[in-house]
Amino acid sequence: MVKVYPQVSEEYKKAIDKCRRKLRALIAEKNCAPIMVRLAWHAAGTYDVKSKTGGPFGTIRHPSELAHGANSGLDIAIKLLEPIKAQFPIVTYADLYELAGVVAVEVTGGPDIPFHPGREDKPEPPEEGRLPDATKGADHLRDVFGHMGLSDQDIVALSGAHTLGSCHKERSGFEGPWTSNPLIFDNSYFTELVTGEKEGLLQLPSDKALLTDPKFAPLVHKYAQDEDAFFADYAEAHLKLSELGFAEA
Repeated sequence: MVKVYPQVSEEYKKAIDKCRRKLRALIAEKNCAPIMVRLAWHAAGTYDVKSKTGGPFGTIRHPSELAHGANSGLDIAIKLLEPIKAQFPIVTYADLYELAGVVAVEVTGGPDIPFHPGREDKPEPPEEGRLPDATKGADHLRDVFGHMGLSDQDIVALSGAHTLGSCHKERSGFEGPWTSNPLIFDNSYFTELVTGEKEGLLQLPSDKALLTDPKFAPLVHKYAQDEDAFFADYAEAHLKLSELGFAEA
């Protein structure tokens, strides 16, 4: 299955390359990789395969979508990116937000994720309620990711992005990091999950559900034992997520 991507101009490609360098510098300076991954994820994760609505098309910058409960705090990421957007007005918000997520994974030591430019900015935000609820279990995860057209492997691999960052009580009701090095992208989310709860580290109900589900659990153990396997599957899943509704197959 070969995807067909929109054609973009040489000027646009050059702007993307320059934008990528500026993003690397910003993310390194501000230590903001976790929130950039979250922004990219939440921007794309609203896609619905049946209605072909939502997805990574820049709508998350609109106040109505930013006000969704799952997006609490993401205004910080959007404000951080505004000076870069101002330098490269030709680059769409849609591409900028997804590129920021790709760069954030890269600069924290994670896998290289292909990036194809050409997303358009759409005017209409999706309805609320399309993103995962951390208080729920495996059935909920399959329902939410199923609406995106993603698989069990994608669910577990993408959950590994929780190796970055922390929860904040004022945003999600939960507090603390998942790992002891929340600015390093590695497989420690999975190693922490399989070795049990530890003081000071977080395990959400949705995290624990990965260990108790008979299809999710083998993948958790695989990724805990084999970081290369996790990186390969994560890169594939992140690419899929960032291109939901974007490229035609």
